[in-house]
Formats: sequence, C-alpha cells, structure tokens
Amino acid sequence: MRTWNEISYEIQRVISNTPIAPGAYILKFKKNSTFIAGQALALGISEDIEPRYYSIASGENDDEISILYTEKPDGKFTRILSLLKPGDNLMVSKPFGKFTQLSPFPVFIAAGTGIAPFMSMLLSGKAKGAVVIHGASYPDYFYYSEILLNTLGENYIRCCSRCQPGSFYVGRVTDYIKQWSGLNINRPYYLCGSTEMVVETRDILISRGVPISSINSEIYF
Repeated sequence: MRTWNEISYEIQRVISNTPIAPGAYILKFKKNSTFIAGQALALGISEDIEPRYYSIASGENDDEISILYTEKPDGKFTRILSLLKPGDNLMVSKPFGKFTQLSPFPVFIAAGTGIAPFMSMLLSGKAKGAVVIHGASYPDYFYYSEILLNTLGENYIRCCSRCQPGSFYVGRVTDYIKQWSGLNINRPYYLCGSTEMVVETRDILISRGVPISSINSEIYF
C-alpha cells in the first residue's frame, strides 16, 4: 500500500456523514476533480495513518462525491471516519482505477459495499439494460435499494444470507448464480466484493459457460 508521501491529495471539508444502516455510512464532500464511474479515491485524516481506498458511489455529473463505507470493529481508520462531522477536514486523493470500461447490457454482481461502483455507473447513465445482483447478510445492508428498485424493477435481485423466506432470495450471491435461470453467457459480467466472493463468483460463471473475457472484477475498495 502506498503512503501519503507518494500520493497527491487535497484537503476537503466534510459535507455530511450519514448513518444508513448499523455501522454503515455515506460520506459526502465537494467534487473538485472529474472522475469516471468505477474509479476510487484514497481517503485519510492524517499522514500518520495509511491511506484507505474507497470506490466512488455518486454519478459523474453530481456536485458532490459520495463514499459508501462500513465501520470495521478492528479497523483504526473507519472508527475515526465514522466520527467525522460536517466541516471536518478530510484528505482526498485524485480519482484512480481502471474498473471503468462498460459494455451494454451488463450484469453487476456485488456483495456489501461492492455495490458502490455500480451505483456510480447507473447514476451516470452508463449502464443500459443492466441487471444488478446484490448480496447482503440482512435487509438493512441492501444499500440504495429504493433507487435500484425504482430504476431496475425485476432486474434488481437481492440475495440475503441471513433472512427468513419472503421478499429476497435466501442465500449467498454465489448460491444464486449457481442456479440462476436467467444467466446469459453472451452478456458482460462485472463483479465487486471481497477477494473470496469475486474468485468464487468468477469460477461459477466460467463453469456455467461465461467466457473469462466477459468477466471483469474489482476487489473491495
């Protein structure tokens, strides 16, 4: 991981830091640099703490940058980040990353906060005909679900690993992909989540006939 001495950054003021679920927040600050949907930023509050990387969740034309994050019990930085108030200083790098090349009719597969880059793509109008498959442990963690339901309807699929039978598929994203009758090997697939989730999902897609060239992935930012 790079240090702050190796990263060009500016000091931004926090606009808002809103809890949206237990331990989950959306942090907002002014957009001072253009970015491409799918890119990430390094954030910090001191050069003494290593930079942390987060995918941008806002649209390219928004006036503010939105960062979706969860507070990690063993994470030194996120515990401090969650305490920031409007007006507090935040170290922000230039946007970076190559998870930006998007083909028509994509299938987005995300776990947890891995939904962030896909929200940026959708809010930027870059995801024509998209299907979103999102995995979470409990309903509270289906971030942006109202927007996704209104935008995608039945093309928004939620996989809830610790839910009772009802409105969601009960099980992990990988369980759903194994039996998904709507899987089309000719569509492009984009994965974002933990290393374990991305690797397992990629292997399932390949086993079901999706060419590896049609699978694009990003490990959690």
